[in-house]
Amino acid sequence: MPRFSVIVPAYQVQAYLPACLESVLSQSYPDLELIAVDDCSPDASGAIIDEYAAGDARVRALHLPENQGLGGARNAGAARARGDYLLFLDGDDTLTPDALRAIADRIKETGDPDVLVYDHVRTFCTGPAERDRFASQLTEEGPAPFRLDDRPGLLRVLMVAWNKAYRREFVERHGFTFPPGYYEDTPWTYPVLMTAESIATLDRVCVEYRQRRQGSILSTTSRGHFDVFDQYDRVFAFLDRRPELACWRPVLFRRMVDHFTTVFTRRDRLPKGSRAEFLRTARAHYRRYRSAGTPVPWRTRLRHGLVRYGLHRTYRALQLAMSGRRRALKACVKSARGLRSALLLLHYRVQLRLPLRADRAVFAAYWNRGHSCNPGALEKAFRTHAPHIRTAWIARPEHHHTIPPGPRRLRPGTFAYWTALARSKYLVNNVNFDRRLRKRPGQVFVQTQHGTPLKHMGLDLQEHPAAAAGMDFEELLRGVDKWDYVLSANRHTTLTWERVYPGRYRTLEYGYPRNDVFQQATSADVTRIRESLGVPEGTVALLYAPTHRDYRRTQRPALDLERIVRRLGPRFVILARAHYWHGGSLGSGDRVIDVSGHPSVESLCLAADALVTDYSSVMFDYANLDRPIVVHTEDWDAYHAARGTYFDLRSSPPGEVARTEDELIDIFDTGHWRGSRSAQLRAAFRERFCRYDDGRAAERVVRHVVLGEPDGLPEFVPPAERHPVPAAAAELTDASLATVPQPSGHLPVTESR
Repeated sequence: MPRFSVIVPAYQVQAYLPACLESVLSQSYPDLELIAVDDCSPDASGAIIDEYAAGDARVRALHLPENQGLGGARNAGAARARGDYLLFLDGDDTLTPDALRAIADRIKETGDPDVLVYDHVRTFCTGPAERDRFASQLTEEGPAPFRLDDRPGLLRVLMVAWNKAYRREFVERHGFTFPPGYYEDTPWTYPVLMTAESIATLDRVCVEYRQRRQGSILSTTSRGHFDVFDQYDRVFAFLDRRPELACWRPVLFRRMVDHFTTVFTRRDRLPKGSRAEFLRTARAHYRRYRSAGTPVPWRTRLRHGLVRYGLHRTYRALQLAMSGRRRALKACVKSARGLRSALLLLHYRVQLRLPLRADRAVFAAYWNRGHSCNPGALEKAFRTHAPHIRTAWIARPEHHHTIPPGPRRLRPGTFAYWTALARSKYLVNNVNFDRRLRKRPGQVFVQTQHGTPLKHMGLDLQEHPAAAAGMDFEELLRGVDKWDYVLSANRHTTLTWERVYPGRYRTLEYGYPRNDVFQQATSADVTRIRESLGVPEGTVALLYAPTHRDYRRTQRPALDLERIVRRLGPRFVILARAHYWHGGSLGSGDRVIDVSGHPSVESLCLAADALVTDYSSVMFDYANLDRPIVVHTEDWDAYHAARGTYFDLRSSPPGEVARTEDELIDIFDTGHWRGSRSAQLRAAFRERFCRYDDGRAAERVVRHVVLGEPDGLPEFVPPAERHPVPAAAAELTDASLATVPQPSGHLPVTESR
């Protein structure tokens, strides 16, 4: 019996059907059957289905003798399904890579719920893609599974059949089927969600929903849209048979009226001359199903009045008036903002005509977050090696506390900000400045970047539109044209930058200035940092620093940190560092210390005795300390598919590799995390990626770019000859760490979650 039965109805979708079927059969999770239903299609859809059935035993072809519509075709497929879970996929849509594996993992994680709801992306023939605007309801935070009563906001997610997986036994027990006609998803989805004893969510795009230019039911002008009334009759008839669900009547009433007004106000749905009839029918349904005392939100009262009283001409007039009012308010706000922007632009243009200040340098990092990374190390080096240069740092007000004494503090978008950009000779950033920056002759832009690339960057993101998130590549290249120097820490980075950021700049293979501290810090610095973080003396501190997942909206922790420290014993603590796009902590407790808000990741690296990460570029920096690194690669396939990577980290790792949380615990429990194999892998990794990070990168950049001394720069110290500050727990033996009795037998790390 397969885990999944994927049911694909096909009717006049011959141009899209092969991509649909391929997206299912190419999934990394192969335990499935694909039931392709030819709904008596007049095109070649049936022949295409037969071709795939002949080539793959997992495909079951079903040809209906007469057209039954989408609902009937789905019912026919579901009646022949053998899988544990049913998934519906329209013939012109596709599954995203690794979707079934993610669905299977989430189902297992949440104890086989009756229904699993996942996200989709709406794609258009013109190129852009949109996620469901209510996808925030799919957050995986909080208890799971749950009932609809616990998360009623789930009803705001698009009410369709194909963004859910249904436990087949649950569907058969309750006899759920699709009705005929348009909007067949309505009397299926509402009853299913209201009846389910257990529901779970997966905050991941699993379906690409194609918005065809022609052929879509919703874009067809037809009296078939009157079917929406019959579908809601079925929904309320279901409620009448289930008195225990009566509490949902007011909610479904409001959803029904909203649905009616959506159909009515869309100009491309109802045939000419039928709009008054539609509104009369809608008014009858309003009176029939309205519950006494049903509250109507203020923002929808006008729409509900349209249906309740049939005042479509009045509604149209009020709609035009309100639209005019909104436009007027928006115009006033826009005018005020436009006036200020015009004054700032005028000021900037005036400043551009004034002489450059050769003794000024302006710095920023991470989209004006604060004093950090390579620009932060360079700003300090400017004051040390070129004290005649006056520095300024651009940061939003909430980050000004990170700026040390010395540089002038600037707020983005102010007159002082534009003055600095117009007249400072040196511009330093690890991303780009404001796109309106006009780089003047004589200005020097040092692009420091912010890590060694494992994931795809720059122009390579054209192959990964979900990760690119609407990136303007033409604008990207215009920004690259402003760079004079780009920093690199190794040959891999140099070759990658020059290909994905093509430009006329010069690459400086001097190392990353932010990593200088790893060769310059002392044991006293390490002790001071650990004390400030609250790390108990004599413990092993593990820095957990995961990266951002482009394919997930909810950046939930991949590891149960409390469980890990509980299994490893009291001699271990975890410093949990969330990605700066995460917006929350990864956990906290007696031995899980949240350091997400700490301004310096370099200080956290110095405090840690080992690094645990997944695909974050922090591993390339941490390797300079020659301390153990353990890589957690549980979702490598999904990450690689969504973002793309330049090499397989699993075959060229900086240390031990854990595919699961239990393997990670075992690596530390057995001492392999700092064994001889780990040291050998780390040495090879350092030789490849840490060639230039010998502690004098910032000095080299300043002497070359500012002081004009490209010759005679300090020679590089090979990685094997460097002596970075040792870890605080370097002297602890494996025996001294084994303070907690472990269960006997071969499975020291198994534990129910």
